[in-house]
Amino acid sequence: MSAGPGTPSPAATGRTAAATATLAPDPRRALRAFVTAVEGALVEFFETRKALVEPLGPPFVESADVLREFVLRGGKRTRPSFAWTGWLGAGGDPDGPDAARVLRACAALELVQACALIHDDIIDSSRTRRRFPTVHVDFEQRHRERALTGDAAHFGVSVAILVGDLALAWADDMVNGAGLDPAALARFATVWARMRTEVLGGQLLDIQGEAGGDESVAAALRICEFKTAAYTIERPLHLGAALADADPELVAAYRTFGKDVGVAFQLRDDLLGVFGDPEVTGKPSGDDLREGKRTVLLAEALRRADATDPAAARLLRSRIGTDLGAGEVAQLRELLVDLGAVDDVETRITDLTERGLAALESSSAEPVAKAQLRAMALAATRRAL
Repeated sequence: MSAGPGTPSPAATGRTAAATATLAPDPRRALRAFVTAVEGALVEFFETRKALVEPLGPPFVESADVLREFVLRGGKRTRPSFAWTGWLGAGGDPDGPDAARVLRACAALELVQACALIHDDIIDSSRTRRRFPTVHVDFEQRHRERALTGDAAHFGVSVAILVGDLALAWADDMVNGAGLDPAALARFATVWARMRTEVLGGQLLDIQGEAGGDESVAAALRICEFKTAAYTIERPLHLGAALADADPELVAAYRTFGKDVGVAFQLRDDLLGVFGDPEVTGKPSGDDLREGKRTVLLAEALRRADATDPAAARLLRSRIGTDLGAGEVAQLRELLVDLGAVDDVETRITDLTERGLAALESSSAEPVAKAQLRAMALAATRRAL
C-alpha cells in the first residue's frame, strides 16, 4: 500500500539511507538521511495497519491514530540509527538486496521506544512529552471534552496503557513483516527478546528502588544500565551485528561500547532533567526533581551530603518528589552543584564515553561505521544543558 506522494517505498528508502550513510563525508548529513528513511518506513507500516484497525471501530481507530502521531511527531531515531550502523560496521551491504529489509527491522525499534515512553509517562505522572500532552493526559482531556461517564484520569491511564501495549505488539509485527530471511530473523529474534525483557526489568528495578528507598549510586547505575543503555545503544548495536552474522569478538566490542555510552547517555539525560531548557527537553524545567527520580545525580548528592552536610541531606530528602516551585527548584539545583554531584556525573560521562570509544576503536568494525558511531556517541553524551 502506498504511503502517499513523495514518500519513498521501503526499498528505495533503504537504498537511499544506505548510500548516504556510507558515502556522506558529514556524519550529521548521513544521520538526517537515515532519519528520513526510518520515518518513511514507519509511515508505510502504519498504512498497512489500517485494514486491521478499522473493523474494530472508532475507539480503536482513534487510539491507533494517537500512536501514529506520537511515533511520527519527533525524536532523533537514535535506536534504529545504532542498529543500522551496527549492521554496516559488521559488513552489511548498503547497496545489497537485504538493505531495505534490514532498515524496516531497525525502524521497529521506534515502536518499542513508544511503548516505553507512553508507559514511563504514566509511571512518572508526567503531563507533557515533547511539548505535547502525554498520551494518558490526552485521553483524559478527550474524556472531559466529550462528557463521558466515569473518572477522566483513570480513563486516560487505562487507554494509554493499551496504546503502549499496542506499540510493543506492532513492533513485533513490523519485525516479522520486514522480510528478513529465516536465518537472519532467528538471530535477530534472540537478541530482540533479551532487549524487551531488559527494558521491562529496568523499569521494574526503577519502581522497586524508589518504593524500597534504595538511595545508593550502585542501584541508580544498575537502573541506567537496564532501563536505558540496554535498549538505547547496546542491544540495537547487537541487533545490527546479529543481522550481519558478526563474529563474537565484534559483538562483545559493540556491547561494551553500547553499555558504556548508553549509561553516559542516561547520565546526560539526568542532568538535562534537572538543568535542561524546556524548549530543548520538551518537559517542564526541574521535572525530575518534582517526580523524585532516583538518578545517579541524586544518589551522589545524598552520599556526599550524608558525609559532609546533614542539613543539606535532610533538605534533599524532604523536598525531592514534591510539588516544587521555581524558587525551590533553583535552590535544589544550587545545592546539587555545591555538593559536587554535578561535577561527579560529568566526570562519569566523560570516563564512560572514553572507555566505550576505546572498545569501538580496537574492534574490527568497518572504518566508516566506526566514524559514524563515534560521532553518534559524542552527540548523545554532549547534549547541551
